[in-house]
Amino acid sequence: MLRFECDYGEGAAPAVLEFLQKTNFDQTPGYGEDEYCAKAAAQIKRLCDAPDADVHFFVGATQANLTVIAAALKPWQGVLCADSGHIHVHETGSIEATGHKCLALPGKNGKITARQIRKAVEEHRANASHEHEVQPGMVYISNPTEVGTLYNKEELTDISAACYELGLYLFVDGARMAYGLTSPANDLSLQDYAALCDVFYLGGTKCGALFGEAVVITNDDLKPDFRYCLKQHGGMLAKGRLLGEQFLALLDGEDGSGSSLYFTMAKKADKQALRIRAAFEAKGCKVLHDSPTNQQFFVLPDEWYEKLAETYAMTHMGKPDKHHTAVRVCTSWATKDEAVEQLIADVNGL
Repeated sequence: MLRFECDYGEGAAPAVLEFLQKTNFDQTPGYGEDEYCAKAAAQIKRLCDAPDADVHFFVGATQANLTVIAAALKPWQGVLCADSGHIHVHETGSIEATGHKCLALPGKNGKITARQIRKAVEEHRANASHEHEVQPGMVYISNPTEVGTLYNKEELTDISAACYELGLYLFVDGARMAYGLTSPANDLSLQDYAALCDVFYLGGTKCGALFGEAVVITNDDLKPDFRYCLKQHGGMLAKGRLLGEQFLALLDGEDGSGSSLYFTMAKKADKQALRIRAAFEAKGCKVLHDSPTNQQFFVLPDEWYEKLAETYAMTHMGKPDKHHTAVRVCTSWATKDEAVEQLIADVNGL
């Protein structure tokens, strides 16, 4: 079985394992207060051109999402997000479990707009009973989105401006940020994220690390006491060095040109995904979303799906009608060229 259902099915990039092995017997302080985390944080701040940012390392994305939101919001506040947003549909109510509500807005291709954000907040404030309702305090988006689409610089700038005007924090989930940054359709940089967002993160789990996400806080209001919230939500890893070491290995030698392992692996995954998309489209398959990243979504005749499912693991996305099945095909940092070639050949033979 060749697996194309996610981008975290493999272990870790060899360079990560080699670095962990090399430093295995080094003795360091715990809880992320070691030289490796400090060096990784400094590297990330250089890439973001944000010397005053705070960088905190987490084991996973759900943990990062719930901790950031819990730390930023007052008890009576909630977070605006797309109705397809990860925190709304795929994190088992983790945000609600911290006492904050996901305020879902209808998304289009996985995205929400500045206009929607303004309308939601203005309607809340104009409601005579607004004190009886959850107050919007933050906007959450992911880039890439849950369906592989991308916010461009103009869209993110507009959302950032709306949040600033309305007094909301802007939080960008970057679990797949590497695949977004290296997409041929992308026009955003890490410097843009640092300038436009209050907090965002670079995902490692889905791009070559065993586990790990690097949260970057640029808003000074969110920095004090963040580690208290990190600890309270189970995110302060005793062997925190393991997180910093992995990002050091992934970003080794990074000079801002996208030449590090982190970016080169993601760029290759995007290229492979777009090759697969071209093969499916050449057979007349419709795409559910116009994704330029490593996640691709297709509508297949049931007999084609059943044939491919004998050899390939894909994410089942439902049945749009009685005779078709929607699937997600996802490449990763470790997807092999021969697996892509085999899939393309089998698609061509359908």
